[in-house]
Amino acid sequence: MASEMHIDPRSGLVSGATYRPSPNCDDRPAGMSPELLVIHGISLPPGQFGGPAISALFCNTLDPAEHPFFAEIADLRVSAHVLIRRDGSLIQYVPLHRRAWHAGQSSYCGRTRCNDFSIGVELEGCDDIPYEPVQYRRLVSFVRALQAAYPRITRERIVGHCHIAPGRKTDPGPAFDWQGFFSALDAAG
Repeated sequence: MASEMHIDPRSGLVSGATYRPSPNCDDRPAGMSPELLVIHGISLPPGQFGGPAISALFCNTLDPAEHPFFAEIADLRVSAHVLIRRDGSLIQYVPLHRRAWHAGQSSYCGRTRCNDFSIGVELEGCDDIPYEPVQYRRLVSFVRALQAAYPRITRERIVGHCHIAPGRKTDPGPAFDWQGFFSALDAAG
């Protein structure tokens, strides 16, 4: 895993990421650029790691017959910009300058429609199982690259899905080590 990541401002692609284009995105509103990072947690089926289900969900190819839970979510049209797997591998679904459909109904500091001005990163995990150290290292590297490309994404503008959709979402959950993450981010700066 390369220690330094870069973002191509023209393509919106992240170096070192596997690109699997999702249709679940569109253009940001005119004049809008990323200024918020939303951290999510996801596992499919819930509590299970590995396999192709997350990519299938984000690319609208999830087979509802493969698992009872998939039947409930197969028609969703959602995608984060990127996913950090348990092994630290990075998959990108949406170019960073485009609007990914990751936050849903949300609000940050009184502003609604967080998808308009945010980047969504999913960590493969769930609320009550600790995330892997390699995921935090990859997340820190990703955030440093984001901050170089989008300087308005400051430390204070990094939030969990739970913070912008309280009562509706809980991820990345209590298992996410915010203090450790911010300490590592500060040390990397």
